[in-house]
Amino acid sequence: MSPEVLVSLITAASVIGAAVIAAVPALLALQRRMTGAVEAQGTVTRDHLTELKRGIDTRIDDVREDIDGVREDITHVREWQAGHDAEHLLIGRRPPRGD
Repeated sequence: MSPEVLVSLITAASVIGAAVIAAVPALLALQRRMTGAVEAQGTVTRDHLTELKRGIDTRIDDVREDIDGVREDITHVREWQAGHDAEHLLIGRRPPRGD
């Protein structure tokens, strides 16, 4: 191998080595920034999910209260219907049925 080729190979290896050495701190800094960004996004995502869960729980509670109200209304209607049927029995007529 000629001395010029040997010198050019050594020079190329030196340039590549210098580039790698220069790139390592930049890559480490990029990794730290990316890690920080990912952690921040994770925190934001967790906060949004917590808020979403709170909203869903509120809606579920509202629906449960609505269902309880409907059950109470049905109970009142049945009570009225039983009283109305009793009135018809007392006056001697058959209670009207929608059957």
